Amino acid sequence: MCPMKAFTLNGSCTCPLKMRHFQLNLLLICVATTTAILVVPWKVKCPLQCVCQIRPWYTPRSVYREAATVDCNDLFISTVPERLPEGTQILLLQSNNIVKVEQSELDYLKNLTELDLSQNSFSDIWDFGLKNMPHLLSLHLEENQLAELPDNSFSSLANLQELYLNHNQIRRISPQAFLGLGNLLRLHLNSNFLRTIDSRWFQVLPSLEILMIGGNKVDVILDMNFRALSNLRSLVLAGMNLREISDYALVGLKNLESLSFYDNNLISVPKRALQQVPGLKFLDLNKNPLQRIKQSDFTNMLHLKELGLNNMEELVSIDKFALINLPELTKLDVTNNPKLSYIHPSAFHHLPQMETLMLNNNALSALHKQTLESLPSLQEISIHSNPLHCDCVIRWVNSTENHIRFIEPQSTLCAEPPDLKRKHIRDVPFREMTDRCLPLISDKSFPSHLDVVDGEDISLHCRALAEPEPEIYWVTPSGLKLLPFSEDGKYKVDSEGTMEIHKVTIQEAGLYTCMAQNLIGADTRSISLIVNSSFPFSKDMLELIIEEVQTYNILVSWKPHLNTISSNLTWSSFNPSLDLTNVARIPIGTHMYNITRLHHDTEYWACLHIAFANLQTKVACVNARTKEAQYQYLESRQGALMILFLCILVLSISLIGNYGFSSFKFQSRSQGICMPWKTASSSVHVVYPTFIKQWDQGRKGERLLAMEVQATSLDS
Repeated sequence: MCPMKAFTLNGSCTCPLKMRHFQLNLLLICVATTTAILVVPWKVKCPLQCVCQIRPWYTPRSVYREAATVDCNDLFISTVPERLPEGTQILLLQSNNIVKVEQSELDYLKNLTELDLSQNSFSDIWDFGLKNMPHLLSLHLEENQLAELPDNSFSSLANLQELYLNHNQIRRISPQAFLGLGNLLRLHLNSNFLRTIDSRWFQVLPSLEILMIGGNKVDVILDMNFRALSNLRSLVLAGMNLREISDYALVGLKNLESLSFYDNNLISVPKRALQQVPGLKFLDLNKNPLQRIKQSDFTNMLHLKELGLNNMEELVSIDKFALINLPELTKLDVTNNPKLSYIHPSAFHHLPQMETLMLNNNALSALHKQTLESLPSLQEISIHSNPLHCDCVIRWVNSTENHIRFIEPQSTLCAEPPDLKRKHIRDVPFREMTDRCLPLISDKSFPSHLDVVDGEDISLHCRALAEPEPEIYWVTPSGLKLLPFSEDGKYKVDSEGTMEIHKVTIQEAGLYTCMAQNLIGADTRSISLIVNSSFPFSKDMLELIIEEVQTYNILVSWKPHLNTISSNLTWSSFNPSLDLTNVARIPIGTHMYNITRLHHDTEYWACLHIAFANLQTKVACVNARTKEAQYQYLESRQGALMILFLCILVLSISLIGNYGFSSFKFQSRSQGICMPWKTASSSVHVVYPTFIKQWDQGRKGERLLAMEVQATSLDS
């Protein structure tokens, strides 16, 4: 067995080994003794049914001790057993029916250091006779029925270092309830009925290092709530229904290392509040309804080592430059987010120590190569259990330069395209693929409908990955096209593709369509916005209007209709020899189309087909004849000058052809001799093709598109 001096503060064994050939055996013995429970009988007169032993014990400062312990747990007793051994250091009375403790029942236990009265039936703090206990360090009162903590509730316990009051029914704590607990290190107030947090509670707790106050229905953390806790190292604010953290709520926590906001109602990262905690190392934001991790949400947190963003039901995207300058971050956990479909290629900037990236169990179709390149120290990554689209965006997984270890590679499978479904991603022949691919908008992050009430501010998110990077825009139910950075008072679209509608009304109800397009193609997704259970449909007649008819093109337009899903335009000729029907898919938000490459002096029939969100369709048709081909003359001054110049050119060539160049001489200045120009008889045939006038929106005049001059030599 390892001697007492061989144990460190956390209980690990450091047995000195002097003989090399005994080193392995002694090491095994050392490990075995530290994992065993060091319990020996305590030979005293023990109360009936209780157990008296010498057990290992760690002080609140994690110092190992062996303590005389009386264990009377789970005996269903209603009073403290009589005649406890006077040398008792730890008294365990958990899970009984005790409702009151008289001072005389415990005041003779002068060496008592830990008292566990949890899971009993105490309802009043004055039911504890806890005076004259100078050595008491730990007091467990959790899972009782305490409802209030008045002033001076624990003033006689000056050396107390741990106080557990969690899982009671505490509704009110007086400002001076903890007066006298200047040495308290750990305070558990979690899972009570508190509605507010009073900063005055903590002004008498200068030594506090760990505070657990989660599980209370507190909506807001106010400014300076924890200012007095300059030595606090760990703060747990989990499960509190927190909707907001004020910018200065965490002021004063200069030594805080661990912070948990687990299971709250935060809709945005409290980034300004986090900037007040310069030494933060571990941050837990799991299980909050955040929709986006926005630009600069985590910035200049110089000592942050681990960040958790898991189990967020509404998280859709991690935007560009969301994490910036986190020089000590080594692990990022972003898992089990069912709508997370997009991580911007430049989401991470200056994360030089990032080693582990956990992205499993999300809705990611791909992870861009640029994301990996921004993490120079990355050693392992987990992207399994995602609907991975095995196309050009994720080609990096089979790169010879890629030395990153995949966690659970057997579960890292392709979901699309169909011919690669269920195929291991490392077995996909990405080198045979093109380096360009279509945009893909994830259907998991894009609901088919959204029910809201008027007056709400709503955000609709649209993201897509592709090569080349796609452009994203929105189309409203009325056909209004909204590009990124556009804003008109009611609608706003940001650079990432999120459309915001400010204080929605019933007039904004309808079908909204997002389009992501690049040079390869496009992808669209639509969402039905229902306001106050209302969703309008257009009752107007569909009419196709001829705006302009020319020799080789016809311009048509139509009035935008509400909640259009798709539009197609077809046209064909009445001429049997040209019996070919053409079809054009009209992009959402387009209400005019120029039909080109037509034949002159030909009758055409055009039809517009529109499908609506209520599964109805409308068709409107129109016919027109293109103009007959003929020479057209420019009316502008530039056109007249051009014709004059051509006439002079033709006349000059004719004169040269008739009279030759014999009268013209060219003298070389370098040689000083005359060189006659050789004469030749020639003729010029000038051809003027038909001037083609194409439709130019907003311009009524015609413009010359082509002119050809052809010269033909003739024998003399």
